[in-house]
Amino acid sequence: MKTIALLFQYILPHRLLSRLMYYLMRIRFKPIKNMTLNLMINKFNINLDEAISKNYDDYEHFNAFFTRELKAGTRPIDPEEESLISPVDGVISQLGDIENDSILQAKGHHYTIKDLMASEITQDFINGQFMTIYLSPKDYHRLHAPLDCEIKTMRHVPGRLFSVADWTTQKIPRLFARNERLINHLHTPVGHVAYVYVGAILVSSIETVSNGVITPPYASEVTDVLVSGQSQYQKGEEMGRFNMGSTVIMLFPKNAVKFNSELQAGSTLKLGQKIGTLQGIFNTDDGQ
Repeated sequence: MKTIALLFQYILPHRLLSRLMYYLMRIRFKPIKNMTLNLMINKFNINLDEAISKNYDDYEHFNAFFTRELKAGTRPIDPEEESLISPVDGVISQLGDIENDSILQAKGHHYTIKDLMASEITQDFINGQFMTIYLSPKDYHRLHAPLDCEIKTMRHVPGRLFSVADWTTQKIPRLFARNERLINHLHTPVGHVAYVYVGAILVSSIETVSNGVITPPYASEVTDVLVSGQSQYQKGEEMGRFNMGSTVIMLFPKNAVKFNSELQAGSTLKLGQKIGTLQGIFNTDDGQ
């Protein structure tokens, strides 16, 4: 069955399905909207007590619920000055050292920094560290700053929209470097950090605080996006959101961070949780 499912990953019309999902998630007809909410909450055991509202009528459509705001204090941000926090709710797909320019996707599968970034600007991350976090449909879907940062540039890279579930990352070569993605180049106290929002099948929209909705429409070529709004963020501050589940990837310079030793592939994370310690305060101009 998985072989057939994998074949469908290659032949399905990814963008057409995602466009359809975009409109389905915004149906306002109350009976359909409320039925969808009930199905979602029950299927994925979503903790509605964390949401700022438990009243279905406060959500104009399913997407408004999917990107729901949480109650104040539900996700406390680790206060240590040198802590690196999880920027999302999710599960660690992989983490560790970048081997020269090679990043581990899953056992037997790697992709390069250059392929992920769609850019020659890769030197900062050679032999650095990375963490990949998968967001499932049950998770909170807003994306926050993992450390104090300033967005210097954003790059939107068009591509496929393969599923980013665990079984597909184990089977589809270079998946994260093939899917549509938005790359945030951040200037931080430890130098240049890349914060990548990876699209996936049925992820109908990526939205940012600084520029609003990035997709749709879907682009046909790599585009450098001028930051038109807020560019500076404190650790834990909201930076964007997925309008369906997907994955984020963070790249760090060599010796910039030390991940908590207990973390491994499969570890569950919550926004604001300490995941590592910043190892140096460089305050250099990274050129981004």
